Amino acid sequence: MSGAAGCQGGGGGERGPRWRRPWRLLALGLLSASSVLAAAPGAGAMSKEEKRRLGNQVLEMFDHAYSNYMEHAYPADELMPLTCRGRVRGQEPSRGDVDDALGKFSLTLIDTLDTLVVLNKTKEFEEAVKKVIKDVNLDNDIVVSVFETNIRVLGGLLGGHSVAIMLKEKGEHMQWYNGELLHMAKELGYKLLPAFNTTSGLPYPRVNLKFGVRHPEARTGTETDTCTACAGTLILEFAALSRFTGTSIFEEYARKALDFIWEKRQRSSNLVGVTINIHTGDWVRKDSGVGAGIDSYYEYLLKAYVLLGDDSFLERFNTHYDAIMRYISQPPLLLDVHIHKPMLNARTWMDSLLAFFPGLQVLKGDIRPAIETHEMLYQVIKKHNFLPEAFTTDFRVHWAQHPLRPEFAESTYFLYKATGDPYYLEVGKTLIENLNKYARVPCGFAAMKDVRTGSHEDRMDSFFLAEMFKYLYLLFADKEDMIFDIEDYIFTTEAHLLPLWLSTTNQTISKKNTTTEYTELDDSNFDWTCPNTQILFPNDPMFAQSIREPLKNVVDKSCPRGISRAEESLGSGPKPPLRARDFMASNPEHLEILKKMGVSLIHLKDGRVQLVQHAVQAASSLDAEDGLRFMQEMIELSSQQQKEQQLPPRAVQIVSHPFFGRVVLTAGPAQFGMDLSKHKSGTRGFVVTIKPYNGCSEITNPEAVKEKIALMQRGQCMFAEKARNIQKAGAIGGIVIDDNEGSSSDTAPLFQMAGDGKNTDDITIPMLFLFNKEGNIILDAIREYEAVEVLLSDKAKDRDLEMENMDQKLSENDSHKQNSEEASSASQDVVAIRTPTPLELMRLVLQSQHVCKGITSLRNKKPRQSQTPKLTGIIKSNLWNPY
Repeated sequence: MSGAAGCQGGGGGERGPRWRRPWRLLALGLLSASSVLAAAPGAGAMSKEEKRRLGNQVLEMFDHAYSNYMEHAYPADELMPLTCRGRVRGQEPSRGDVDDALGKFSLTLIDTLDTLVVLNKTKEFEEAVKKVIKDVNLDNDIVVSVFETNIRVLGGLLGGHSVAIMLKEKGEHMQWYNGELLHMAKELGYKLLPAFNTTSGLPYPRVNLKFGVRHPEARTGTETDTCTACAGTLILEFAALSRFTGTSIFEEYARKALDFIWEKRQRSSNLVGVTINIHTGDWVRKDSGVGAGIDSYYEYLLKAYVLLGDDSFLERFNTHYDAIMRYISQPPLLLDVHIHKPMLNARTWMDSLLAFFPGLQVLKGDIRPAIETHEMLYQVIKKHNFLPEAFTTDFRVHWAQHPLRPEFAESTYFLYKATGDPYYLEVGKTLIENLNKYARVPCGFAAMKDVRTGSHEDRMDSFFLAEMFKYLYLLFADKEDMIFDIEDYIFTTEAHLLPLWLSTTNQTISKKNTTTEYTELDDSNFDWTCPNTQILFPNDPMFAQSIREPLKNVVDKSCPRGISRAEESLGSGPKPPLRARDFMASNPEHLEILKKMGVSLIHLKDGRVQLVQHAVQAASSLDAEDGLRFMQEMIELSSQQQKEQQLPPRAVQIVSHPFFGRVVLTAGPAQFGMDLSKHKSGTRGFVVTIKPYNGCSEITNPEAVKEKIALMQRGQCMFAEKARNIQKAGAIGGIVIDDNEGSSSDTAPLFQMAGDGKNTDDITIPMLFLFNKEGNIILDAIREYEAVEVLLSDKAKDRDLEMENMDQKLSENDSHKQNSEEASSASQDVVAIRTPTPLELMRLVLQSQHVCKGITSLRNKKPRQSQTPKLTGIIKSNLWNPY
């Protein structure tokens, strides 16, 4: 989702209704500020040539993403850019709620329609509209999200219709168009209406496109809760559908849902919660913020006023905004609070969706906090290259994924429009560079699975094409670059374009203020016109910079230093015959002692080890006491290791031909050996399989292992023992591959290799752990290419473009040579086989059965929580990973 809108009122010489004039004033005010700042000496303005170059680069990036979707995925809903195929719901493993956006209706194409026109690709737009009309079926027996279908598909059809009629009126394109997209939008609107069959008027979160909600075959309609944004982000699309078609029912339903949420707000704080019961109106989650679950509800209140001219929407927004700035805004942070106790923070982290809020604040005219929050977010991006899905108040990564969300780019665009500060052009340039450097793959752009390591996810959401390229292009485009006036439209939360002239078309809804009269409100809190530009920018071209400056180092100053390893301390007291620190599961004598103490060893399905004591099974009461002390030591040792060594995941990056760093695999860290986070260059070398493969005894092929990175299998001895053996043989690093067939970082928690309970300072090489599927990628690469070079590091490094280009040229030379040979031997009926280019090889590799799934290799999950011993005579140890 995304926020903010084009601020300006409709065009033409007609004076228009009362509500339009303030928004035109805002447009003039922002342009005035822009001209002041742009003309300021020493402002570091970007040259027109550089802006044009960056705009063209955005167009090239869009072409790369769009053409790959059309070539490899269409008519599927989305592109899987790592495996170069379409994502079809039901044919890929379920991703849970994320898949509710997919309805087998060519989602990405519909979501991209108006982007094509913004980017001046009218020919491609005309072809795309014809494909949608001809190929898309909206009557599928599939359960979809009402919210996602509304903003992406209904919004996409309406946005496409809006620009189609605009082009038709200009007389150059779309002369054949007769409202076909609008007819499809109306059909879809009727398919969403059954979701509103509740006593409250709040829609069910899901609907079956063919059977509705309560039908026996619908497979939905049992839900009781929905998010505030899910129910409150309908008014723009539904009202536009009513205004375009003259059918009022859509706008009526959306208004009823908004009215209900407003009435259920917490009256003392004027805040709303994250989730609400659709039948009773009770708040289910009572935390409140401006991020996921609520964000676009606030956005649509303000934009509904802009588009529809209903004063009550602005009044509601201003009431909520006052509460947000009073309780949630803690500059530069935006922290969730409890709706009943708004002075109490509900959590200590922020999610990335709040990045839209500075853009909304620009629309509101509150520039200072917008600049502050945007700058804080930019500092986080500069640290991690992308904005993590969630990060803590001290700016550590909380959720490491980044699905190429556009909200930050959106706010960057609106802040540039508001201030004219060239700083925001440089911010946009950084976003372009990071996308090309870290997310670009041969078949599109891949979401980041972990911003810390740079590993990818086989995912390119439709909103990436619908929003990201739209905002980036508009950021660098001049007015003459556009084929229409963008200020005549408002952006929906999915950045679809709705014309502002809808405000005076088919007004079938009687407007009434359902709260209080404006005259009773405090004018200082409820502005009806935009603030004077001298208030926003008090004749100071350095205004925005003066706000940003104190925040330049906010992230680096707040990030905590790594915790040093504490000295082992297991206390004093009676010593059992076997100490936890000395225990080895491969030692038969140790296992016999455990049995005597009533302790059994359990190997879990995911490969970890758990100890369980049954006191009644001990040989004697004294043995049972020894077993109890052993278990207490083991619990303390395991807890200590988990607390002290919450290490982030590492990366194994294949850097040799034909990969050149494009394949990044998740790796579990070791709690011993070289700390890769302190060695930024990592450890690079060719991989070799050791003998014996388990690495539990002296290595018998040391000449092959020397100065190489050793591959070995998990099991039969402790990780520390394996590390010592390969280090002795001269290895510069080690990779342990899980022996549990089919294990993968996609389904298993992050795995950390524990020490052996002894001093491991003698181990100086880096050790990383790969699950079975990820390990097989390297093993397959060795079988295919023999010499495989990898980089062990804390996160993925820039791929070797120089070597890749050189290899490309060599391959092209070989290809030309072979083509010549083919031509000269044609008379002899000899067929020459062309050497594939590295790019083609890479694509073939990515399509192999192992790499297809193995490359999506990072889960930002902490190790499972310790289990507390039960006072029932049965004691379980914490989960421990020494083997």
